[in-house]
Amino acid sequence: ETKQSFYLMGGTIIASGVFTFFVNIKGHAGLISGQDSEEVIAAYKKTAGAAPAQTLQVPEPDVEAAKEIDKAGSEAGSAAEYNEFIGHLQK
Repeated sequence: ETKQSFYLMGGTIIASGVFTFFVNIKGHAGLISGQDSEEVIAAYKKTAGAAPAQTLQVPEPDVEAAKEIDKAGSEAGSAAEYNEFIGHLQK
């Protein structure tokens, strides 16, 4: 049983390695043949044709929305209700 699993896993890994030679992504060179498109080359070399790099910005917290969430959370239930619920689950 273990030997079969070992051979199956080994065969899967070898087959996936062979299939990587057949992967073809439009605009990119393959492992064996093909040529990158001008856009890809420009992005790689970071020339004028490439899109400018952008930095992600963290949004500022919305104070009003936070108050509404806190208010809704306090109305949703209490610790006593939670403990009662857990008590029912443990029975």
